[in-house]
Amino acid sequence: MKRIPEPDLMDTCEQAQAYAEADFSEAHDAFVSHFRSRFPDFSKGTVLDLGCGTADVIIRFAHAFPKAQITGIDGADAMLDIGLRDVEQKGLLHQIKLHKCLLPDADLLSEKFDAVISNSLLHHLNNPLIIWNTIKMCSKKDTPLFVMDLKRPDSADTAERLVKLYAGDASPVLQKDFYNSLLAAYEADEIKEQLKAVRLEYLKVEEISDRHLIVWGTKYE
Repeated sequence: MKRIPEPDLMDTCEQAQAYAEADFSEAHDAFVSHFRSRFPDFSKGTVLDLGCGTADVIIRFAHAFPKAQITGIDGADAMLDIGLRDVEQKGLLHQIKLHKCLLPDADLLSEKFDAVISNSLLHHLNNPLIIWNTIKMCSKKDTPLFVMDLKRPDSADTAERLVKLYAGDASPVLQKDFYNSLLAAYEADEIKEQLKAVRLEYLKVEEISDRHLIVWGTKYE
């Protein structure tokens, strides 16, 4: 199925609230679990999260890695407003910092982190090389790199089935966004070509469920 792009940002209050109210615990806990299993030696350091959204993933990441200092960036004010509220409510202001940032960002590219992670940003980007170049520029040698995202199904019918299966009880706003995101997601082979283009072809691309894949590895250079 041909990819159908969607907007880069999800910046309406309605969308942000729908995400904040939805239960993503299974997928977001899986993100942390997959990271931990691939990088068992990681326990502390500075972490960059690209496309942090409402910060649910990095709140879970912070609990799993209490010695990590995490910087989350996103381009959507509505998502960040909820994220900042939740970070404060959970008492994690000492560990998590959130910033508005649109990629590519020159100031961000001048920084180096001990780990770079991202959840569900890739499928929003019509120029996916932006995220891979940012990951490459913002990481040190031997830095853990970890991206989790949706994978595009083989048909619109399959996408509809996945929405019913995993978001059947969700709000209409969330169901629509999930469907559009599935159609905008990249296939594993497409991602491998993207990685080759920025000389990150040594990263592994794994399909981990009927709707998710991960890209991971340690930076060589």
